[in-house]
Amino acid sequence: MQERKQYAVYQTAVGQMFYTCIDELQTHGIGVVDINKLKGAGICTIRGAQMMTKKNLLRIKGLSETKVDKIKDAAAKAQVRRACGFMTAAEISQHRQKVCKISTGSKQFDALLGGTLSSHSFAFDALTCSLAYIDTEGTFRPDRIRTIADRFNVDPDIALDNIIVARAFNSEHQMDLITEIAAKFAEEKGVYRLLVVDSIIALFRCDYAGRGELAERQQKLNQMLSRLTKIAEEYNVAVFLTNQVSSDPGGGMTFVSDPKKPVGGHILAHASATRVYLRKGRGEERVAKIYDSPDMPENEASYAISGGGIADVFF
Repeated sequence: MQERKQYAVYQTAVGQMFYTCIDELQTHGIGVVDINKLKGAGICTIRGAQMMTKKNLLRIKGLSETKVDKIKDAAAKAQVRRACGFMTAAEISQHRQKVCKISTGSKQFDALLGGTLSSHSFAFDALTCSLAYIDTEGTFRPDRIRTIADRFNVDPDIALDNIIVARAFNSEHQMDLITEIAAKFAEEKGVYRLLVVDSIIALFRCDYAGRGELAERQQKLNQMLSRLTKIAEEYNVAVFLTNQVSSDPGGGMTFVSDPKKPVGGHILAHASATRVYLRKGRGEERVAKIYDSPDMPENEASYAISGGGIADVFF
């Protein structure tokens, strides 16, 4: 646990934490009982309280409309930065200097993503920081972490100790785990740099079957994606989601070499900052293609999956 503890004092470049703990509301007249209610609902930061709508705050047992208005006012006073209001482009540029960068292990893949994976978005670096992994398909294997750690000359036991894993069994449990990990991010300030959900859609496809439940499924999925977006911005962590693909019945009617489409529809597409499509190439080659990104052009990169993780491929 020593490796993890040394990151608990992480601070941003300007010497301040990226967020303000919800306990700060005590100095603005909010009682400890109400603050604990907010924490129980997964709201552990001032910014988190600002991000929540009044309607959702009223759903928290024990919070009346008067208390919610008081919490909203206190949160606005406690938040020193204008993160939830207007800022100049120069201030946003300075703000984004705090975004953490995580390498994939492949220079070609990193270049495709503009250098590295970025926090503040949906885009492993358990060797130098801690990460959380929500496993919805039962595919997490600790032995793979050991081989990756060996590649980078890092003690495998330290790498494994810096990763926390939870197995989700249904979509509601998945949401509960996301709420739980958000509270852990707030408790262990600056320790975590990456949240992986593998995969985001699998349990939704099991819980909601047929077109009759499609609208409800998409609504629940949208709520989960909104929560993940807020977590990425709130705690300055990269959120990496894997998705599934399905065969496109109309794909064979067109001149498309790979007639598959991602599951989740437009809701998942719009929620993701950067979307990367992965496919098999020739031999050991894999191909990553950027489909959508706010700051990177559509492009492709080749990589390989080696015993030590993602690596460059040479022809």
